[in-house]
Amino acid sequence: MPVERVVTLAQYLIGWRGYFGFCQTPRVLSHLDAWIRRRLRMFLWRQWQNGPNRFAQLRRRGVPKFNAAVAAGSPTGFWRMSSHPAVQQALRNRFFDSIGLPRVADASFA
Repeated sequence: MPVERVVTLAQYLIGWRGYFGFCQTPRVLSHLDAWIRRRLRMFLWRQWQNGPNRFAQLRRRGVPKFNAAVAAGSPTGFWRMSSHPAVQQALRNRFFDSIGLPRVADASFA
């Protein structure tokens, strides 16, 4: 994932959180957080392009061989695959935390 994309998104999220952070419905923020991460998983899944590359990327990130093969060989669309258990296991929230993506729903964020 290009670092510039994450940096730009992080700056936007910080500003957005500063403006909307004190909302009366914190569940909206947690749903937005989940949607952003799912969208980034979809972006990475699309970037991996083909089955063998997807299989290799999933295996590199610790997904068991069978689950990686099932996910990599699936003809399902990008958005639906972004919620597949193998993709979620490979791209957990801590991965996005490690590349500098802030959590919108985090109370200590603003």
